[in-house]
Amino acid sequence: MKFAAIDIGSNAVRLLFCNVYEDNGKTFFKKAELIRVPIRLGEDSFLNKNISQKKADKLVTAMKAFKNLIEVYDAVDYRACATSAMRDAENGYDIVARVRKEAGIKIEIIDGKTEADIIYSNHIEEHLDKANNYLYIDIGGGSTEITLFSGNKVVVSQSFNIGTIRMLHEQIEKEYWNYFKNWIKEVTSGYKPLIAIGSGGNINKLNKMIGRKPNKPISTLKIKNLYELLESHSYDERMQVFGLNPDRADVIIPASKILLSVLKKAEIDKIIVPQIGLSDGIVHQLYEKHKEKTTAKV
Repeated sequence: MKFAAIDIGSNAVRLLFCNVYEDNGKTFFKKAELIRVPIRLGEDSFLNKNISQKKADKLVTAMKAFKNLIEVYDAVDYRACATSAMRDAENGYDIVARVRKEAGIKIEIIDGKTEADIIYSNHIEEHLDKANNYLYIDIGGGSTEITLFSGNKVVVSQSFNIGTIRMLHEQIEKEYWNYFKNWIKEVTSGYKPLIAIGSGGNINKLNKMIGRKPNKPISTLKIKNLYELLESHSYDERMQVFGLNPDRADVIIPASKILLSVLKKAEIDKIIVPQIGLSDGIVHQLYEKHKEKTTAKV
């Protein structure tokens, strides 16, 4: 079975195709294709509270292409979720209506809690040591989702309007930033030691640059060293020296700042990066929905 997930983020729009296999009572998820388009809706939404005609046109064009690909790939089902940028845009629902009319794609604008719940649907904790406590950190362009779990159970989960695009354009007030850091410190105080689980495009990129494979721990020190190295280079140099794409070379700096701040406040010295995110969680939920329907018919 093949499922499709569309993640309409603040920095980029992604389409994930994932094959799901069932074998001897076990379910396996294998990514087949990932298409990423850097539209940066957040630049309009966070600065002007409105998504411009130009970016709306790009989004519609991308959704038309995604719709065609979903049909060509014979996906069993799909779901399209829009996050922080569309949440904040005053014309977000107008664009949703336009996309449905012109591209035939139904977009859901999800709130921060729903976003965190979908990301958690990946259930990465099931493959980790139950004796440990984990802090799940997902950093996006417009928001950061934090989930603390212990013994495979969620202790607390919250979404913050702190993201790479917001930070890049100095849209995060000092008081809110301090609140974010203090919240991290308070909720994790009784769950030491902690291991972090990181997701999001920038965290995945940091993981690759360090040379770690998915699910292999990276030390906080190595992330700090890489951040300092990246920051010592200009935007153009980051593209030339490290081979970063233009839409990654700028936001990787604020992403590193957010990540390192969380790790410091939670007193975490290592992080696991399984290279999963919102789109993977969408696929998991689509599969569960399909399974329930199939079971009900039997």
